[in-house]
Amino acid sequence: MRKAKGLFALLMSIVFLATGCLPGNNNASYESEHEIEAEGDGVQDLEPYELVIAFPIFKHPEDMQLVEEELNKITKAKINTSVKFQNNIAFAYIQQMPLLLTGNQKLDIMISGFGQYTMQVMKDQLHPLNELMDAHGHGVKQTLIDQNPAYLKATYVDGESYGVPNISNLASDYGFIMRKDLAEKYNIDLSAIKTFDDLEAVLEILKVNEPNMTLAKPAETITGMYFERIWDGMGDNLGVVMLNDAGLNVVNGFETMEYKEMVARLHRWYQSGYIAKDAATTTIGGATEVKAGRSYGYLSHMKPGYEMQESMTTGYEMVSSRLLPPASTTAITNSIIWSIVRKSENPERAMMFLNLMYTDPDVINLFNWGIEGKHYVRVEGTENVIHYPPGIDASNSGYQLNMGWMFGNQLLSYVWEGADPEIWAKLSDFNKNAKLSPLMGFSFNSESVKTEIAAVMRVLNQYRVAFETGTISPDKLPEFNAALKAAGLEEIMAEKQKQLDEWKASKS
Repeated sequence: MRKAKGLFALLMSIVFLATGCLPGNNNASYESEHEIEAEGDGVQDLEPYELVIAFPIFKHPEDMQLVEEELNKITKAKINTSVKFQNNIAFAYIQQMPLLLTGNQKLDIMISGFGQYTMQVMKDQLHPLNELMDAHGHGVKQTLIDQNPAYLKATYVDGESYGVPNISNLASDYGFIMRKDLAEKYNIDLSAIKTFDDLEAVLEILKVNEPNMTLAKPAETITGMYFERIWDGMGDNLGVVMLNDAGLNVVNGFETMEYKEMVARLHRWYQSGYIAKDAATTTIGGATEVKAGRSYGYLSHMKPGYEMQESMTTGYEMVSSRLLPPASTTAITNSIIWSIVRKSENPERAMMFLNLMYTDPDVINLFNWGIEGKHYVRVEGTENVIHYPPGIDASNSGYQLNMGWMFGNQLLSYVWEGADPEIWAKLSDFNKNAKLSPLMGFSFNSESVKTEIAAVMRVLNQYRVAFETGTISPDKLPEFNAALKAAGLEEIMAEKQKQLDEWKASKS
C-alpha cells in the first residue's frame, strides 16, 4: 500500500502540473481534418459499436451524462460509434486498473500509465498500436510526431507502441513560485533567482519578515520532482542515469554528489526554520498552504502558464523563477497515456475514436469545457475565447471537470477568457525544445527483480521523504544507502544496466 501511495503522489504531482484553465488553438492539421472527413464519408460501411472508455476523475460532475450524450452525436455521425464513460476517483481508479484489464466487464480504451505501463505491456494486457495507427490513427501519430518523434518512440516496447501520450506538457521545467504581493513588498526580484544559493537568500528575507510562513512542499517532498529533472530514474529511481551521461551508466542516485548537496541544503533550511517542522508528515500541498496563509510559495516542476494556473488555485497572484530548463523522460511522457486494451472487441473502432480525440476540436472541447451554451459561451467577437454563460460560475456549473490536459490533444482547446492567448503555441515550443533523456524510449522490464524492488521500496519509503524535507541529517545517508544495498539495490541496478546495454546495442 505504501508503494501505491508513493506512486500515486508522484503521478499526481505530474497531474497537478497539467491542470488549470488554459487557452488553445482550434485548428487541426490539414491531414487530420481530411482523415476525419474520409471516416465520416464511409460511416455507412461501419457496423454500429459501443466503446467503453475508462479514465480517472477528481470529482463526478453533475452533467457528465449530458456531455456523454452530446459526444455520442459526434461519434455516431463520424464513426458510427457510441461511447460509454467508466469513471472512478483517481486513487480508486489506480487501484482498480488490474481488475479493469483482466475482468470480464467490457472495456475498449483506458488511461494506462501511472507507472504501470511497461508492466501492463509485459502482461499482454494492452493492444499493440503500430498497425492500428497506420490504418486508422494518422492524426494521432502525426500530432505526436509534430511535437517530437521521440515522444512517440517513448511508448515503444521492443519496437511496438501500446499507448499514446496526451498532448499537453510532454516535458517540464523546474523552479520557485511565490505570492507576487510578498515579492513586491520585500523587493524580491524573481528574475534574479538563478541558483539555489540565490533562493536561499530570498528564504532568509521571508523568514525574517514573515516568521509564521514557511516553504511549502508541492508533493511528498520539499523538492518535488527536482531529481527527476537531473536524472532518468527509469520509473522508480532505483538505479538512475544522469541526464548528461551519454555513456548511459546506471548509478545509485542517492549516492551522487547532487543528492548529497541537496539533502545537506534542505537540512540547513529545516534547521533555519524555512521548512515547517511537520513537513515530513503533513499531507497538505503547496497551493493549499499558500491559500491558507501558511506559506509564501514552493518549489515545483512547471510549464508555460503555470503561474496563472497556481494563481487560480491559491487565490493569490503568483510569480516564479525557473531554475532548470525543460526536460523530458520516458516516464514523464508515459505518465498519462491512452491505450486500447487487449480484450477490446473492436480495436479498429477504438483507434478511430482516439484519432478524433487527437484531431477533432469539437470532441476536445466537449471533454474540456462541456456543452456550448450550457457550460460555456464564446466571448462576443471571438472564435476561440470562452467564458461562463450568464448566471453560471464555478460554483453552480454542472460540468467543472477541469481535466482538459488528459483528453488527447489539448492544443485544440478553446481559450478561457483572461488566459494567455498564445499559451498553446508556447506549450508546443516548450515540448519541441525540451532536453530529452538519453534513455528516451527505453522501458525497464522489472519482472526478474520484482522481489528486490519490493524490498528496496520499503527502505526508500522509510528514508526518502525525511531526507527531502530536511528533517534528518545528511549524516544518515550512509545508513540509508547501506540499507538500500542490503535490500537488493545493486541487483536491480545490474539488471537495469544489462537491459540498457542491450537496448543501446540494438540502436547502433
